[in-house]
Amino acid sequence: MTAREWDRRSFLRGGAVALGGASVAVAGRAIWDVTRTDEAPPADPVDPVDPTAAGSATVPFHGPHQAGVVTTPPAWATFVALDLRDGVDRGALVRLLRIWTDDIARLTAGRAGLADTEPELAAVPASLTVTLGFGPRVFTAAGLEEQRPPWLAPLPAFGVDRLEDAWCGGDLLLQVCADDPVTVSHAVRLLTKDARTFVAPRWVQRGFRRSPGTTPAGTTMRNLMGQVDGTRNLVPGQDDDLIWQTDGDPAWLVGGTAMIVRRIATDLDTWDQLDRVGRELVIGRTLDTGAPLTGTFEHDEPDLAARDTLGFPVIDTAAHIRRARTDDPTQRFLRRGYNYDDPPPPGRSTDSGLVFVTFQRDPLHQFVPIQQRLDEADLLNRWTTPIGSAVFAVPPGCAEGEILGHTLLEG
Repeated sequence: MTAREWDRRSFLRGGAVALGGASVAVAGRAIWDVTRTDEAPPADPVDPVDPTAAGSATVPFHGPHQAGVVTTPPAWATFVALDLRDGVDRGALVRLLRIWTDDIARLTAGRAGLADTEPELAAVPASLTVTLGFGPRVFTAAGLEEQRPPWLAPLPAFGVDRLEDAWCGGDLLLQVCADDPVTVSHAVRLLTKDARTFVAPRWVQRGFRRSPGTTPAGTTMRNLMGQVDGTRNLVPGQDDDLIWQTDGDPAWLVGGTAMIVRRIATDLDTWDQLDRVGRELVIGRTLDTGAPLTGTFEHDEPDLAARDTLGFPVIDTAAHIRRARTDDPTQRFLRRGYNYDDPPPPGRSTDSGLVFVTFQRDPLHQFVPIQQRLDEADLLNRWTTPIGSAVFAVPPGCAEGEILGHTLLEG
């Protein structure tokens, strides 16, 4: 008997068994229908699943902190930097923030804004959060320069930077995140439309992560280079003293934080030419599990002293995870990055990277030293280039009846 004949006969035999089983099942159902006419068939023990649960989910807007900082990152994000128009002063800023606060409170609850011309699009909140940040010029315009935190300024220059004006600076920032891109787009349009007399757009960056339900809760995101991105992250509730401003310097920022937005371009075209072993050596982690090269699981502590059989460090002296580490436990920050993948310019096949977002109490102490170490010697610098950078002060949250930024502008 040939292999083809065997496969055919096996299939036919299996099919006959299956059909026979189906006949028995049908016959059994018919007998049940005849003998049990007083009751419905027993239901399958399957828990009902609401297919719209992700769309109807909401994140509370009011509270001591703004949402969108320690909130679990949704799948989609848009970052909009805006510049104040000439003549905008403290009073105008209060009027703008009164409009925005009301709109954000409505949108995050699944309700349309007061001037919403597409109210149907507001009906799906999808865990929408909107986070407001102040750039340096807000304090000048409001006549409150003495209230500007000392760290609220452009970051020091790093040798790897190739910054482009198109992705730098900004007087105000709106971080708009949700698990649905239509929800994000609608919120951005409404908020920017309502602000036209006060601000002009400076730059817009869009990013994405895995959609909800596609990976287990708590899974570390992956960037488009295939790496786990953000393993050694701060833990909200455990590391709050490194995230939130807790003392009175300046007093208006208590309950707020510092936000850094860096646009990191990745050269995927040349990264594709590097084999898997080389990629893992660059990072110091395995690609499949994210475990350090000296460990088994993602969150294992790397053994930076380990040597191979030839006496070389298992984790290279310039590997990314080695350069990103420090002996100072306070030199850490909360990262909340998003991938971007834009249409490439002529002559290139990709324009991809990371909208690298961090939150920390003091960027000069927590962020800058780490970036200086990476700038000095990091194998990953061959494939990643910072092309955008901006720093913002994120004011605390607000209660009902208050506006965002009230501690600064109405204090």
